[in-house]
Amino acid sequence: MVSFRQMALGVMIMAIPLGAVAETESIVLGMGCFWGAEKRLSALPGVIDVEAGYAGGDAEQVGYMDVLGLEKQRRRGVSKARNHAEVIKVSFNPAQVSLRTILIAFWENHDPTQGDRQGNDLGSNYRSVIYTNSDAQMSLAIQTRDAYQQALTAAGRGRITTEIVPLRHYNRAEEDHQDYLLKHPNGYCGLGGTGVKFPDLSQDDATTRTQPPPLTADQLQFERQLIVFAAADCPFCEQFQIEVLNGWTAATPIISTLNPNLPEGWTLEKTLFATPTIVLFEKGREVSRFTGYSGDRERFWKWLGFQLLTPEQQKIAFEQGTERPFTGSYLDEKRPGVFVDPITGVPLFRSDAKFNSGTGWPSFFNPLPGAISLHEDNAHGMHRVEVRSASSGIHLGHVFDDGPPPSGKRYCINGNVLRFVPD
Repeated sequence: MVSFRQMALGVMIMAIPLGAVAETESIVLGMGCFWGAEKRLSALPGVIDVEAGYAGGDAEQVGYMDVLGLEKQRRRGVSKARNHAEVIKVSFNPAQVSLRTILIAFWENHDPTQGDRQGNDLGSNYRSVIYTNSDAQMSLAIQTRDAYQQALTAAGRGRITTEIVPLRHYNRAEEDHQDYLLKHPNGYCGLGGTGVKFPDLSQDDATTRTQPPPLTADQLQFERQLIVFAAADCPFCEQFQIEVLNGWTAATPIISTLNPNLPEGWTLEKTLFATPTIVLFEKGREVSRFTGYSGDRERFWKWLGFQLLTPEQQKIAFEQGTERPFTGSYLDEKRPGVFVDPITGVPLFRSDAKFNSGTGWPSFFNPLPGAISLHEDNAHGMHRVEVRSASSGIHLGHVFDDGPPPSGKRYCINGNVLRFVPD
């Protein structure tokens, strides 16, 4: 069987000559949901295999449903039995990677101060744990915990709640939980910890020092700013980068970061728990967030539109409303320039394609190439052709066959869902 690590790194499996047995060690760690933990620790060079499992509870034999069932009983006060934690068993070659390096990755890749939870996953089965196999492992676990606590305290973070005890009652998880994020690319993708780095960089392996510094205030617009909280090994972050960020033309400034920490004076309303998470800040405070992305651009732009547009604009954009004639914006706008989508900033019409139709709505005889999409509209007992913005999917108006040459079309557009950018 090929492990998550072997498949992810493209490892060539070779026969080992008789008598040449590679030395391996293992340690059991809990970082919340074991899917993301498995993927993150698998990425360390020298780690041979990472296996999802359950450990640390009173029962000797358990499965996934047993763990969930006992947690429900504990919450109702029906049982006081100690539940198992979702864990990963990390097998590694100490000649290639030290246990200290593995523990540093453990501390940096989750928040060990949250008690019986990790992010939005609540319950004692999501507690932070280190289950050791020897006195030496126990000593190093406590040593690294104390060192990391100093760094957390200096950063204003809370006390570490990680349980550090000898391993007991380990159970391998069901097959579907093994290499879960490889089998299910749409699965949960964790954020990567508190952003506080383990101290004594000179003693650490460079492979664990991947997190960049946090954003600074001079990189951000205090009045309104979008921040994308991403992770280095999150495929959906890459997809969002390609499908949304790379072509960003919206007026709202946006910046992406791999570090979840914010400058002094900037605040989040709640813990970040998945990537990518796009947060809208106004005057340094979170006002809304969009969590997760899987190619649903229109849902993202709709979320942003509800934050940026007025109620009147929202009614037009998302409910196919219509402004009253001669009341909308830009009816008399004649300057050279371009009319753009009010959310995405993508150009829709140039002003030299605008004409006075006398209808009371801005009218154009040609859109810019690829800027709009057309849809059948049979509402209100009429047959019309709806015009939408191709970039955000918002409703713009309708197109009719009574326009001037050369197209003969009249794109009758609600001015209140346009933004004009002069040349």
